[in-house]
Amino acid sequence: MKEAEQPSLQKKLRPRHITFMAMGGVIGTGIFKGSAETISLAGPGVIFSYILAGLLLLVVMGVIAEMATVYPNHNMKDFIRTALGERISFIIGWMYCFMWLTVCVIEVLAAGSFLQFWLPDVPLWLLSLICGAFIIAVNMMSVGRFGELEFWLAGIKITMIVVFIILGACLLFGVLPSAHTPYLSNYVQHGGFFPNGWMAIFPALLVVTFSYGGSELIGLTLTETENAAQVMPRVVKNFILRVVLFYTLPILIICGLIPWNQLNDQSSPFVQVLSAAGLAGSAHVMNFILITAVLSAANSGIYGATRMLHSMAVNGEAPYLLVRTTGRGVPRNSLLLCALVLLGGSMLAYAAQDSLFRLLMAVPGFVVLIVWITICLAQLKLRRRYPRKPFFTVWGFPYITGLTVLCLCIIAAVFLFDAQNRISIGVCLAVLALLTVWSLIKFRANQN
Repeated sequence: MKEAEQPSLQKKLRPRHITFMAMGGVIGTGIFKGSAETISLAGPGVIFSYILAGLLLLVVMGVIAEMATVYPNHNMKDFIRTALGERISFIIGWMYCFMWLTVCVIEVLAAGSFLQFWLPDVPLWLLSLICGAFIIAVNMMSVGRFGELEFWLAGIKITMIVVFIILGACLLFGVLPSAHTPYLSNYVQHGGFFPNGWMAIFPALLVVTFSYGGSELIGLTLTETENAAQVMPRVVKNFILRVVLFYTLPILIICGLIPWNQLNDQSSPFVQVLSAAGLAGSAHVMNFILITAVLSAANSGIYGATRMLHSMAVNGEAPYLLVRTTGRGVPRNSLLLCALVLLGGSMLAYAAQDSLFRLLMAVPGFVVLIVWITICLAQLKLRRRYPRKPFFTVWGFPYITGLTVLCLCIIAAVFLFDAQNRISIGVCLAVLALLTVWSLIKFRANQN
């Protein structure tokens, strides 16, 4: 098929769209609902899990920005394909789609659970199905309109987090009157800052990695961004600091206002904090914002899945039907496939709503580790044969990138033996093995 005849995406994303889309993918269920789990694992000391993961993320994002300055009109998977070959590209591409589709199911389940704050008698699967239908409808928009809507949806939750930090700090230190002003007492009581020992920050890393997963979505926007090589380094520099602050500061506020061992996983810690402070009306407002927040994350997830599927179809790594786009540049059949997955996820909620969220949470966390490792390995191999000199480079090459790969591998290995995540990691390994066998058969056939 001639290139001129190929369906194409549209270059209509602006820097603010890219930043807020990536923020939309990162700031979702991981902070608003998953933070209850990470706090239960490590107490207030869990902020060190977020800081450690943030440092690793900084290197990964820097690697993407560096390669974007050298290979224009290439996205994240193209870098992997150029460096490590079509087999690895095929495996990582499908694993990444698997991750994003799982994330989308998690986000719509979270949105449904937040809606139950007001509609406790409506089943979770039905509320989740409604949320999924809304997300699919949004993704039918042109990429320019989609980016603009995601900019405002992500802006709402970022504004909410800033307001929560300010309001929480005022409650924490008695600036605003409340029934009880804890000051710093909850950080030293109930077992102290590290109630389960400082080593507990490592079991929390899988959920934290899931929370930060989505940042690399920036690597998929490159083919729909004007002047991506110039835009990416600036976007990455501004992005990392915001992400780490928007996670660590709210966690400190939550642990300061409510003892870490009194949080429950039935509702968002954000809502629990405001309700405990006697601000019931604010809790309703917060719940509404939480719904928009996780829908925004699901929105970014569907974008990531459809663009990866489209990229793979163009390269012959996925069925060619998935390459077709609408007149507005939307990968139509890829979006239909995502809709079917969201429908299936809602039906799973009907069968196992009590355990499904915890089961699914570990899947994208583990896959994100694999994707990040592969991105770093691509840079390690490509740096020596760049076609042009990058005007942005990751500092300390190759030591910093190599150290990041080592840390990510250790984290992945630790979680392979985590009994609590045995089913989730088993599913990931089974999918990885299946894709590996498929790639060997597929590309051997192509060579013959």
